[in-house]
Amino acid sequence: MPIYNYIVLAIILFCIGVIGVLTRRNAIIIFMCVELMLNSVNLLLVAFSKMHNVEFAVTNPTLASDAQIFVFFIMVVAAAEVTVGLAIIVMLYRNTHSVDVNFLNRLKN
Repeated sequence: MPIYNYIVLAIILFCIGVIGVLTRRNAIIIFMCVELMLNSVNLLLVAFSKMHNVEFAVTNPTLASDAQIFVFFIMVVAAAEVTVGLAIIVMLYRNTHSVDVNFLNRLKN
């Protein structure tokens, strides 16, 4: 499969995430759109790594899977981000009884 297909798919996913972050007011949907943008970047990292894997495997076998390891660490950090983000959203709901981001001004008091 050509690399262009992965690039187009990642661009589409990233654009959907950006549009979701800019247009939605629900904190959970905004959070999911940010995760969608992170996953589109992960897709590009793995695709480019797979494309260049043949060159690295011949010259230096230890560098052949560095992008996959980097993606794994990004996913671990994203899992921690989900935990903290959902905790913040739950506290927002407990205080305001809504997950609308426009009500965040109420938390200043």
